[in-house]
Amino acid sequence: MTEPFGARLRRAMDERGPLCVGIDPHASLLADWGLGDDVAGLERFSRTVVEALAGHVAVLKPQSAFYERFGSRGVAVLEASVREAREAGALVLMDAKRGDIGSTMAAYAESFLRPDAPLFSDALTVSPYLGYGSLKPAVDLARQSGAGLFVLALTSNPEGGEVQHAVRADGRSVAATVLAHLAAENAGQEPLGSFGAVVGATLGDLGSYDLDTGGPLLAPGIGAQGATPADLPRVFGPALGRVLPSVSRGVLRHGPAPAALRAAADRLASEVRKAVGDA
Repeated sequence: MTEPFGARLRRAMDERGPLCVGIDPHASLLADWGLGDDVAGLERFSRTVVEALAGHVAVLKPQSAFYERFGSRGVAVLEASVREAREAGALVLMDAKRGDIGSTMAAYAESFLRPDAPLFSDALTVSPYLGYGSLKPAVDLARQSGAGLFVLALTSNPEGGEVQHAVRADGRSVAATVLAHLAAENAGQEPLGSFGAVVGATLGDLGSYDLDTGGPLLAPGIGAQGATPADLPRVFGPALGRVLPSVSRGVLRHGPAPAALRAAADRLASEVRKAVGDA
C-alpha cells in the first residue's frame, strides 16, 4: 500500500523545507520570460521550473487553468510536468479546485487521484461549497490511493468571506464547519493527516478558529499578495508547525535562469524555517 500523503508530506517538509512553489504560467509571466503565449512557451516555462525546482522544494503546485486554456496540447504539457516533477522527487499538488456532486465529483477525483490516471497527483485542491459531504468520492479515492486533499476553508481572496464567514443555524461559521470535518478525517493519522485546509497567510490573527485539524495547512499569499514568512506565527499560532506556505510569483519572477529560481526558492524556504522555528 502507498504511504499516506500526510506522512510523505511531513518528510518532504522536514528534509527540503516547508515550501510549496506554484507553477502558474500566465500570459504576463510568459512575456516576462521572453516566451510566447502559446504551447511552445508553456512547455518551455514548465520544463524550466520543473528542472530547476523539482529536486529542491517539497511541493510543486501546477495551476491547471493555465494549461487548460491551451486545450488538449496544454493538458499534455501538464501531464508531462506532473510526471517529471514526481520523478525528480517533488510532491505534486494539483491546483484545480474541483467541486461537484455524485458521479461528477467521482470523475473529477479519478482524473487526478487514480494512480493510473495521466494527471495523477500526490494531492488535489477541492472546493466544499456544495456541502462538505459532496467531497466524499474524492476523500474515499484519496484514502485508497495514498493521496491527499486540500480543502478550501479560509481563502486569501477578499470575496471568500461572504461564504466562509457566514454563520450557520448552529452558530458555527461555514469555515469552522469545514475545519471540523477535516479534523475528523485526520483523526489518528500520524505524523500528519492527509486532508489539509487552504488558509490564507494574508488573513491576520485567526485565533477565533480552531486550526488544529491534524492535517497540513496550505497558506497562499506569501510574496505578491503581501504576506511574508514573518507573518506566519501571528496568523497560525499553535498550528504553525503544520503550515505549508505557497508562493508563485515571488519565485517565478526570478526566472528564467534556473539558478535564480533555485536561489529564490531556497531563500524563501530559509525564511520560513526561521519563522517556524521549532513549532
